[in-house]
Amino acid sequence: TMELRNTPAKDLDKFIKEYLQPDTIFREQVKRAIHIICSFLKERCFRGGSHSVQVSKVVKGGSSGKGTALRGRSDADLVVFLSPLRSFQDQLTNRGEFIKEIRKQLEACQREKTFDVKFEVQNPRWSNPRVLSFVLYSPQLQEGVEFDVLPAFDALGQWTEGSRPDPKIYIKLIQECTSPPREGEFSTCFTELQRDFLRRRPAKLKSLIRLVKHWYQMCKEKLGKPLPQKYALELLTVYAWEQGSREPGFMTAQGFQTVLILVMNYQQLCIYWTSYYDLNTPEIEEYLKRQLKKPRPVILDPADPTGNVGGGDPEGWRRLAREAETWLSFPCFKSWDGSSVGSWSVPVRSSSLPSPTAPCHA
Repeated sequence: TMELRNTPAKDLDKFIKEYLQPDTIFREQVKRAIHIICSFLKERCFRGGSHSVQVSKVVKGGSSGKGTALRGRSDADLVVFLSPLRSFQDQLTNRGEFIKEIRKQLEACQREKTFDVKFEVQNPRWSNPRVLSFVLYSPQLQEGVEFDVLPAFDALGQWTEGSRPDPKIYIKLIQECTSPPREGEFSTCFTELQRDFLRRRPAKLKSLIRLVKHWYQMCKEKLGKPLPQKYALELLTVYAWEQGSREPGFMTAQGFQTVLILVMNYQQLCIYWTSYYDLNTPEIEEYLKRQLKKPRPVILDPADPTGNVGGGDPEGWRRLAREAETWLSFPCFKSWDGSSVGSWSVPVRSSSLPSPTAPCHA
């Protein structure tokens, strides 16, 4: 395959199309696999158990839910919302037993030859795992599809696409996350919002996200851990585009370069959105101000104000920033005459940090 670093800037779109976008057959495969497991979760898994468990919904998260999957990487996150989980605390306390139950039922299906599953070995130290990971094999699939199934409390309920959730939901979340600190622990409850945030974006922005994820993957192979979360880079890419371009037909190389420059400036990053949280609610506003005072980089999950996906590990950012700097001299950022394609001018912080008085729009 063509190396990304040596692909001329003008050919980046072609590179994405030829190497990174999932092909139709592959997409159909993953869709079929997801359908098999969703039906299993809804129709089979909790039938006849000792207590009646309703599956209120199964939401496809991860890259396949957001429409930013990379070719050949078939991972599906399925968040399964269960009726007995009636609060964030319930989710924390009881998810382990539901994971055991789902696993038991999958094993039963395997014995009945419905399909074949291979479980990723869970760390035995975790008596209360938050995720069940397995690979699904089935006669209808050409290759195994990796699944992460996560039981969750249905905090949003019947949320309408594009609307803001009831602020009470976030107030409760903030209360449950502050003592003891469990920030970001319940982001699965807001999967639909994370998905909505990316889904409505122009196709070309999703392609740029694929390119950034591919670059991140290469960095991971080269540098190993620690590195920042991949989701932080997806959000940086959206931010770069919103602040720097907003055109559906931007130049890919400029977008890519802008993201790398933001990575290099990680020590100043302070980024958040208010698409879903309502700053007219004092408790939410107060909390947000505290979040934004944290050591940089701060990149708040647009769906979950308690999740600072940029935080936690400056060392990982430092290593990624060094790598980004090296990349800026590569052919993928050069015009035909050898000059740099340039980048968009983007501030390193969301323009209006909430001040006590002014209303704020990021």
